[in-house]
Amino acid sequence: MELLLIAGLALLAVGAGIALDRWLLTRTLKSAREQAQQILAEAEAKAQAYQRTHLAEAQAALERERQAFAQEQAEARKALQQAQERLVERQEALNRRTLRVNEREKTLARAAEAIEALRREADANFRQAEALHQQAQALFEALRRQQEALTQRETEVHRLQEELAARQAELDRTLEEQVRRLEQIAGMSRQEAKEMLIAQMVEEAKLEAASMIKEIRDEARLKANREARKIILTAIQRTAASHAIENTVSVVNIQSDEMKGRIIGREGRNIRAFEAATGVEVIVDDTPEAVILSAFNPIRREIARLALTKLIQDGRIHPARIEEVVEKATAEIEEQIIETGERTVIDLNLHGMHPELIRLIGRMRYRTSYGQNLLAHSIETARIASLIAAELGLDADKARRAGLLHDIGKVVEEEIDRPHALVGMELCRKYREDPEVCNAVGAHHDEIEMTTLIAPIVQAADAISGARPGARREALEAYIKRLEKLEALAASFPGVERVYAIQAGREVRVIVNHSLVSDAQAEQLALDISKKIQNEMQYPGQIKVTVIREVRSVAYAK
Repeated sequence: MELLLIAGLALLAVGAGIALDRWLLTRTLKSAREQAQQILAEAEAKAQAYQRTHLAEAQAALERERQAFAQEQAEARKALQQAQERLVERQEALNRRTLRVNEREKTLARAAEAIEALRREADANFRQAEALHQQAQALFEALRRQQEALTQRETEVHRLQEELAARQAELDRTLEEQVRRLEQIAGMSRQEAKEMLIAQMVEEAKLEAASMIKEIRDEARLKANREARKIILTAIQRTAASHAIENTVSVVNIQSDEMKGRIIGREGRNIRAFEAATGVEVIVDDTPEAVILSAFNPIRREIARLALTKLIQDGRIHPARIEEVVEKATAEIEEQIIETGERTVIDLNLHGMHPELIRLIGRMRYRTSYGQNLLAHSIETARIASLIAAELGLDADKARRAGLLHDIGKVVEEEIDRPHALVGMELCRKYREDPEVCNAVGAHHDEIEMTTLIAPIVQAADAISGARPGARREALEAYIKRLEKLEALAASFPGVERVYAIQAGREVRVIVNHSLVSDAQAEQLALDISKKIQNEMQYPGQIKVTVIREVRSVAYAK
């Protein structure tokens, strides 16, 4: 028990010592920790102070190092750039030297080739000179032989001349004797015979001269006609176009005859309003399903046709509606006129033309001249004139421009008591066309003098376009009168038996009495008839005069 008690007490003492040691250790550790924290705080404060001091120094040093590095880098970059520039300059200099060397090499090569060619040429010239020397020697030898032969011939000719002189003297004596005998036999002197011979030779010379004049005239006419036909046919064939004859009425088709009553209106008020608004006469007759519009002004007639067509399609026909539709149709036709003029100018490749001239060109579409559409005639004239000018080596653009504008004076809106050629010339001058074009427009009917080469070309093209078959319409009565006058003019000359006008009055065939008119007189008669026709008649194109003289020999067998 005691041992146990002692052991227990010993254990208690040991435990108490351990607890005391723990308490002492804990307190020591706490004190050490506080000291350590204090030391650490002091160390951190010192470290922060040291860090702030040395960090500022380090940043300043770093900034100085950065600036120094940047300066060194800039100097290095500058040095590098200078080195690159020097390198580029050296490269360019090297390239220039290379080019000069190449050029020198090419020059040397060309010089070598030229020297070689000259050497070959010199060799060829040397050989040719040797050949010429040999030929000269041969020719000299031949000339020497010919000189010897010529000397012999001169001797022989001298001898023959002496013999000829002797024979000539003898012939003169014989001729003189023969002349005396002939004078005795003929009963006339030499002078009389000479005069009779001269008269006979003069008559023969006249006939021969007339024949030669006829041949020369025929040849010149043939050549001139051939060249003219060649140029004109080339121009016409290259401008082949279709043309329709216009008239002074337009026909508007309607669906039924009931529509005629609506067009007329109550007591005719609709038709009166329509005629007043358009200036066109409306003919509502017994023609089934058709209404006729009659007017000499084709533009008004076209406006009326378009307006009436729209009224029929709309179905509302009364005076107010008529005025509205006519105004719209007028504006539409005006737009079509401008569009037609612009399209025509573009098709003919003409530029810089005044808008007013373009509008007048569009108005040509609604005008006719002897049944020929004026715009189609002007376009055809422009193309023919352009081709003729091109064939003759002249300005084709000006000829085409003058051909298109030559009848522009016919479509002016106001009434002017002057020839349309002069009116057109003034319009062209007003809108600053070329002076050559203005002269061609004004002179195409000879109202003024032609001062340019384009003017006769435009005149010829105008005549070609108007004179070709089917181009224009002519009244039957005027046509017959023209043919009768043509035949009467040709028949008024002496020696004419019969006259026939053929080819629609473009050719006259005259049959003469062979006993009254000789061949030379027939040639002169054709010229006189053509001059009289030209002075006393007006006709399109030209008229061919053919004089026919025939000889008939009649014999009877009994």
